[in-house]
Amino acid sequence: MTAKRIAEGVYYTGTIDWDRRTFDELVALPRGTSYNSYLISGSSATALIDSTEPSMADELLRTLEEMDAEINYIVSQHAEQDHSGTIPELLEIYPEAEVLGTPPCIELLEELLRIKGNFREVRDGETLSLGDKTLRFTVTPWVHWPDTMVTYLEEEGILFTCDFFGSHIATSEIMETPEDFLREAKRYYAHIMMPFSQMVTSNLSKISKLEVSMIAPSHGPVISEPELIMDAYAAWTSGGDGVVIAYTTMHGSTRVMVERLTEKLMELDVGVRPVNVAEHDTGEFLTELVDASVLVVASPTVLTRPHPAIASALYLVNALKPPVKYVAVMGSYGWGSLIESEVRKLLSNLNVEYLESVLVKGLPLEEDLQRVDELAMKIKGVNGW
Repeated sequence: MTAKRIAEGVYYTGTIDWDRRTFDELVALPRGTSYNSYLISGSSATALIDSTEPSMADELLRTLEEMDAEINYIVSQHAEQDHSGTIPELLEIYPEAEVLGTPPCIELLEELLRIKGNFREVRDGETLSLGDKTLRFTVTPWVHWPDTMVTYLEEEGILFTCDFFGSHIATSEIMETPEDFLREAKRYYAHIMMPFSQMVTSNLSKISKLEVSMIAPSHGPVISEPELIMDAYAAWTSGGDGVVIAYTTMHGSTRVMVERLTEKLMELDVGVRPVNVAEHDTGEFLTELVDASVLVVASPTVLTRPHPAIASALYLVNALKPPVKYVAVMGSYGWGSLIESEVRKLLSNLNVEYLESVLVKGLPLEEDLQRVDELAMKIKGVNGW
């Protein structure tokens, strides 16, 4: 695409992947995505911040050629290939360009891309003069790899953040914030940032000292209202008080229990969201968990263990470590069940308290549904609704 001017001497040179529908063969991308890079032209030097996915290298190189760009510096804020993958091609065209990154980033670039370039290690707070423009680097480890940093253009107040504050949205209106931006940014946070919520909080504190006029991430649109996303991140890292019911059903018995629990919690004015994990993409489920304090796992048995769709969902929960404080197990079984013990194994990374399980042999009777009601009351009590 053609470069877009976002400030004096600052251009968006990213690429838009309209049709991509999964990321890392894991994250669903209902809106596609973009791989954003930015060209900053100062009075004495020019820097390119990040590059693009290798499959879209030609598009970025064509944009730079149309701009007749002479690049002196390539700033690599994060070594993952969707941001760094075109650096080898860039170095063929601009062999004298210096590649700047944190020490862990430089090491990863050498290992992931097998390149030997003119590298310069960047330290926290270091600056780079482009003449009339100054870049200040802030090291922000674990948002979401150990190598990450952000870049602040002092004269314009623009903060280039790579994956920090990103969203998977393909849009031609790169300078405008879509109405549903926060929902997509939350989905992105759930997959990418949630496991590192403590580090996110720490790095939010670091960059809050900067006077930011605009946030330019490496996925999704440029954010012209920085407080919009920064406030959202502050809220997401703090957790919430909602209830998420992760369920699936085979013959309808577990569904009966889920419907009863959902209705009872609603009667008690408790925020609840049931998600059939066999029918929805994991992104929807994980996004709901950002605000959850209680996770209810409701599953039928397959050879005495949780349904594979439930087991798969819990594998991700265990890896991404949402802010849930309590877990309850429900389910229906035929001739035997190990659901409760298996759920505990699958969620071994979570520091949670388990509420009393409600497991039913066959179709639940009214007395079983009374136990579901009692579970609803316990959930209301532990969360202080």
